[in-house]
Amino acid sequence: MSGVDIFGTLLFIAIVTLTMYVTYWASKRMKGTEGFYAAGRALSGWQNGFAIAGDYLSAASFLGIAGLVALGGYDGFMYAVGWLMGYIVVLYLVAEPMRNSGKFTMADVVSFRLKQRPVRMMAAIVTIVISTFYMVAQMVGAGAIIQLLVGIPYEVSVGIIGVLMLMYVIFGGMLATSWVQIIKAMLLMFATIIMVAFLGFLFNFNVSSLFGMVADRNGFEFLLPGQLYENPIDLFSLGMALILGTAGLPHILIRFYTVPTAQEARKSVIWAMLLIGVFYLLITFVGYGANVIVGPDKIAESGAGGNMAAPLLALYLGGGPGTIGGEIFMATIAAVSFATIVAVVAGLVIAASGAFAHDIYTNVVKRGKATEKEQFRVARITAIIVGALSIVIGILGKGQNVAYLVALAFAVAASANLPALLLSLYWKRFNTKGALAGMVVGMVAAITLVILGPSVLGENAVFPLANPGIISIPLGFLTSIIVALVTKPDNLDDKFEELDVRTNTGLGAEM
Repeated sequence: MSGVDIFGTLLFIAIVTLTMYVTYWASKRMKGTEGFYAAGRALSGWQNGFAIAGDYLSAASFLGIAGLVALGGYDGFMYAVGWLMGYIVVLYLVAEPMRNSGKFTMADVVSFRLKQRPVRMMAAIVTIVISTFYMVAQMVGAGAIIQLLVGIPYEVSVGIIGVLMLMYVIFGGMLATSWVQIIKAMLLMFATIIMVAFLGFLFNFNVSSLFGMVADRNGFEFLLPGQLYENPIDLFSLGMALILGTAGLPHILIRFYTVPTAQEARKSVIWAMLLIGVFYLLITFVGYGANVIVGPDKIAESGAGGNMAAPLLALYLGGGPGTIGGEIFMATIAAVSFATIVAVVAGLVIAASGAFAHDIYTNVVKRGKATEKEQFRVARITAIIVGALSIVIGILGKGQNVAYLVALAFAVAASANLPALLLSLYWKRFNTKGALAGMVVGMVAAITLVILGPSVLGENAVFPLANPGIISIPLGFLTSIIVALVTKPDNLDDKFEELDVRTNTGLGAEM
């Protein structure tokens, strides 16, 4: 084993050791189901903001966006814009009502003023589906990164990440997951700033110089829309899914239960938007820098999705292939990428296991009468099943671009979750049948149109758009509204009034 391989291995071990210590620390402080699902509601606004950023800045953000910009130019940057803009919806419509109205899961809010059992069941199913889609992207990135960092096979790498994230969730719950996400966000921001600083020295801190070289290599059109998405409707559809999907992602929504007040929930969104905005601005320069310095051909050779653009750029910035500096810099960036993936996958497992243990088992099967011990057991068993499934799917998804895979999860979140969430919070006439119909139609439409689209069928596609948001999102909303209008009300007006008071004042929250 060379000195560089030893350095990469030591970095890998150091990150695992640090996160394991955090898990041990958290396990000593985790008390009851509130500790497991919501970190005891003890995080401050800035802490939760960093954790949200850590949860949101996934492998798709660091690896996928850099690769898309490097290979596709401006259109790759549109992923970043869509993800950032989504937090405007979260800030004004979702964060405070979620904190004041729910307890552990998104279904707590959606089902509050509707018929509990059917709505919880459907909301839990959608949560698990979204978490599975999202997790595929993380596992693909995980396998590639650990293979690059330590040199072990992709399939073994995916297994390692699966086992680690299960340990974080099973033993440390949301508190351990949150602090792993906070640490990861700090590492990721630091690593990205260092890479951009190196680029700045190379181009004399002249952005025009960088963009000029990009244009010389690829043509001026590379800096304009239309490289990845020649059809503007396709790009608009993608933007809809990314912006609206953010407010429907279960693993992001449950983060608002970890703070003590609605005010801290709002603060956490502001912190998250600041961190995410700066990061996406920087990662764009990383992508363009990789295009110029590494070259699109070498990036594509490392994987069809371009996911290795950022680590390869680090290799060249440090001195190039075969140099100690280059290999060490690449190993460092790869190690940070590994921490990125671990944190996000742990958050997804928490969301999925909570949906089953809290919503399906406790409130549907046991009708709210399950003990805390039973909930813990079921949540941990569910986490193991979800982890095993994610490992299998991660192996099967080898070579896919992780940003594209995450976009599928956003489409389902925007089409199925968001209509049910917003209408249950803000529309008095909304009823159970409307919620169920909207979630089913939105989820099925999004998944079906992706399967029938060019991403799966290629030239034989029945549906012309790569992302179905422009069809599936309005369909989810319209179905919910129309079904609610043509069916009888639930006659639970008093519950809506109670929900309205809670969302605006916080009185009675957490009960």
